[in-house]
Amino acid sequence: MRILIAEDEKDMARALTAVLGHSGYETDTVEDGEAAVRKAASGTYGCMVFDIMMPKKDGIAALKEIRASGDRTPVIMLTAKAEIDDRITGLDAGADDYLTKPFAMQELLARIRSMTRRAGEFTPTKLTFGSVTLDTGEQELCQENSIRLGGKETRLMEFLMLNTNKEVSTEDIFQRVWSDEPDQDRRIVWIYVSYLRQKLGAIAADIEIDGEEGGSYILRKRG
Repeated sequence: MRILIAEDEKDMARALTAVLGHSGYETDTVEDGEAAVRKAASGTYGCMVFDIMMPKKDGIAALKEIRASGDRTPVIMLTAKAEIDDRITGLDAGADDYLTKPFAMQELLARIRSMTRRAGEFTPTKLTFGSVTLDTGEQELCQENSIRLGGKETRLMEFLMLNTNKEVSTEDIFQRVWSDEPDQDRRIVWIYVSYLRQKLGAIAADIEIDGEEGGSYILRKRG
C-alpha cells in the first residue's frame, strides 16, 4: 500500500518515511499543501497523512480541495496544537482521524491500519462518473439501462470510479481487488478489465477504461 505524507518538518518527514517503509508501506512525501493536492490528484493511495501547518497551502485547505474533487481516501491529520477547535476544523474539512504531536509512531501505524481496514465503510454505495452510476449494493452498472456485475467486477469498477482520471497500475488493482487471493495470476486483472469494457459497451456508457494488459489503466470520459 502506498501512503502520501505531507509534512514540512524535514526530521519528522524522514522519520515517518523510515517507519512506514520499515512497516511495509510505500510512501510519497511532499513538503507543502499545494504539492499534496497535486500528488493526490495524480496517484492512488491507501491513506494520506497531512500536517496541518504547512507552507503555500495548509493541511486543512489542501484537504478541502482534495475532498471537493471527490477523493475519499482516508486522511489522518497531524497537528502540534492540542486545542479542540483545531481538531474540529480538521474533522469538518473531511479528515477521518487526527494525532497531536508528539505522538508514538506505533500509534500512527495503528491508526493507519484502522483507517484502511474501515475504508469501505466511508464509501457511498452509489458512485457516479459521467452518466454512469455504479450501485455496489445491487452490483449494477446503470446508464439508460443497467447490467449486473460479479463481485470482483464490482470491486474493480468501484476502485476505478474512486480514482477517475488517474493511472492505476495492474499491481495496485490486484492488491485492492484480489487481496484475498494473493497467489492468483496477475493476468486476471486484464481479464476483468475486458469484462468491464464489454459491459460498459452494453449500456452505451460515456466512460471508458483505457490501458493495455500488464500496464496501468485510466477510467475517463469518452472523447
